[in-house]
Amino acid sequence: MILSVIFYAFVVCAVIQLTYLFTFSSFLFKPKRSRKTKIEIPVSVIILVKNQSEKLLKLIPLILEQSYETFEIVIINNASSDDTNDIIELFSKKHTNIKVVQVENNEAFWASKKYALTLGIKASKYDHLLFTNANCNPVSKDWISEMSKKFTSKKEIILGYRKYKKEKSIFNIFVRFDNLLTAIKCFGFAKMNSPFMAFEGNYAYDKPTFFKVNGFINHMKINFAEADLFIKDASQKENTTFCISESSFTEKDTPKSFSKWFSDKKDTAFIRKKYMFKHRFLLNTFAFTKILFYILATILFFTYPYQITLSIVLFYCLVYYIIIGISAKKLKEPQIIFFLPFLEIGLLLIQITIFISNLNSKPSHWK
Repeated sequence: MILSVIFYAFVVCAVIQLTYLFTFSSFLFKPKRSRKTKIEIPVSVIILVKNQSEKLLKLIPLILEQSYETFEIVIINNASSDDTNDIIELFSKKHTNIKVVQVENNEAFWASKKYALTLGIKASKYDHLLFTNANCNPVSKDWISEMSKKFTSKKEIILGYRKYKKEKSIFNIFVRFDNLLTAIKCFGFAKMNSPFMAFEGNYAYDKPTFFKVNGFINHMKINFAEADLFIKDASQKENTTFCISESSFTEKDTPKSFSKWFSDKKDTAFIRKKYMFKHRFLLNTFAFTKILFYILATILFFTYPYQITLSIVLFYCLVYYIIIGISAKKLKEPQIIFFLPFLEIGLLLIQITIFISNLNSKPSHWK
């Protein structure tokens, strides 16, 4: 009797997991033809920086070289104490399309990153805003073009892909795998007209949408996750789309250490509590049934006819390999598919650790 319950629970978990996988993979198929912006619209590229002068030296020239006619770069210097301001002034004196917004520490606004971003958005000249970070570099000269042409009369929010630079290390492959899974969920939900997040370092929206929800007012005291929480407030069924052409990607370096990456993942897990209920439910169900699927499969291998259990596991793995493989190819993430079993198990263990850790600790703050 107990074995039968375990087996049926295992089958239910397998069905749920496969349903999620097929649903998430919908972003890989060509979307319905929609009207894209044919005429280049003026764009304000928003960059918030704090003590990142070396990153700016690389990023600003890449943006200035963009194959786009009308755009400005709004650099928000959020009370930097290094030579960031000197670098900004050096570029702004040579290029008239660079606007600088200086932000001093303001305890009335909790020294907020979102307060600084709000000042930059208000200072921007154009209505269409494209966001990146100082540590995220566009991979091509068509970044602005690819992202901005997704704007239409109905599409006000654009989700882009931010990848990690390929490096020769196991840690780098692991981080890229986790990032790929995040992308599959991000774009899968967006394709279902139910977006829940954006990659900080590559997303866009227009000013009217920002002011319609009073900006970041609903989460100003949470000093990070400005993209995800804005999506929660502003995204609607028809006003959000995504861009996954290779030329639209941005790229950043792998975190310097596992502890830094682990801390960022804890912050992300904490922010999930602020998502809409339906997104929390769907994401938590996906994570829980995946863990339960592997636990029940292990039990059944030793207590139930292994041929049946093995056939279900192999079918799941085949579907999983195909979807991850196609997604990795589409999003230009090489090598991941070859290490998939080890990456999958490792990530599950880390997710369990993060869940336990977040029960007794608060997230770190953006500095």
